[in-house]
Amino acid sequence: MIASIADLLENVRVALDGLLVNKMRSVLTILGVIIGVAAVIALLSIGEGAQASITDQITSVGTNLLFVSPGATSMGGVRGASGSATSLTYDDAEAIADPRNVPDASVVAPQYYGQSTQVIFGDTNINSSVTGVTAEYQEAFGLEVASGSFIAENDVDKRAKVAVLGYQTAQDLFGGFDPIGQKIKVALSGENGGRVSLTVIGVLEEKGDSMMSSTDDAVFVPISTAQTKIFSGRNVQGELVVSQVSVVAVSEDQTAAVEDQINALLWSRHDLNPDEDADFSVMNQADMLEMASEITGIMTVFLGAIAGISLLVGGIGIMNIMLVSVTERTREIGIRKAVGARKADILTQFLMEAVVLSLLGGLLGILLGVGLAQLVSLTGLLESLVTLDSVLLAVGFSFAIGLFFGIYPANQAAGMNPIEALRYE
Repeated sequence: MIASIADLLENVRVALDGLLVNKMRSVLTILGVIIGVAAVIALLSIGEGAQASITDQITSVGTNLLFVSPGATSMGGVRGASGSATSLTYDDAEAIADPRNVPDASVVAPQYYGQSTQVIFGDTNINSSVTGVTAEYQEAFGLEVASGSFIAENDVDKRAKVAVLGYQTAQDLFGGFDPIGQKIKVALSGENGGRVSLTVIGVLEEKGDSMMSSTDDAVFVPISTAQTKIFSGRNVQGELVVSQVSVVAVSEDQTAAVEDQINALLWSRHDLNPDEDADFSVMNQADMLEMASEITGIMTVFLGAIAGISLLVGGIGIMNIMLVSVTERTREIGIRKAVGARKADILTQFLMEAVVLSLLGGLLGILLGVGLAQLVSLTGLLESLVTLDSVLLAVGFSFAIGLFFGIYPANQAAGMNPIEALRYE
């Protein structure tokens, strides 16, 4: 065992001596591996960071949240996006909220929203999303009110012309001025245009960016106000419709039960036959998390594959340089064989040089890759997450590259005829 370690160390020393003979050439060869390893680590870290960020955003609102949406519209054989139909009514939302129908739901919050519209205060005019909500929306999404109050049940009943502003919307419209009690104007949808005046009753705490909802840039109004006074929230039957119903299960364990209860209720209310497609959809956090994980996983593999190409190019550079080295050291190989060096000794020497090149490049590439990943995080544009798996993958791949691309040159050297090698000029 000790002899084997000593032989290995001796081979490493001989390999380093051989590489130091042509320092500049060795450095340029290593540079290809450094760039390849750094690219693998940096890009995989960005992919992992994106996946972690999306997962955090999805789970930040709770793992027991479900979303009920209307089914997609279909025109001329072309199916629209989910939620583009008007098959989910306000009565459906109230039925879901009835504990006799969905006993395992703790909070039911219907929403109605149209396209982004103009919001005006004085000379300031911004484009913002206006969402009609009920009082339960605050609890469902864990919103905190910085000043004033949130939409109340009484506001919904009276179709009150009041509004709660997201943090950024309040800043854009009022700056440092207190908006509570002030009047804002919202452009109405439809061909007739016009504006409706709303009294600001509250401002939300800053929530930050989220893929679930952008509360900071939003304006919240009573759902009844959004349906009847800002947008046209009725279907062809004249029923009030909703864009989505957010449902909070009493616990994460009951999420699947709530989903089943909602499905059974809406199939019954909408008089659907077993062979028909549902005109609604129910999605829970687990579904969204799985979907996001699949997408980000594919993206991470794609980024890693792109970076792996540069590492492959570095390996080809190693083989090229090793072939040149074998040619230059033909007489040295002949002398070594003449004094008793075996084919395995020559093979090990040149193979070790290739592996040492790739491992040195791998170690330096780790430092560069981690540094690049941290630099990306510092910019704030993207979040990166360096994992042990990505580091081991990059180093293992660089070792394999050195071994693979070093075999051919090493075999060329080991297979030389000693007499012909000694005659080589």
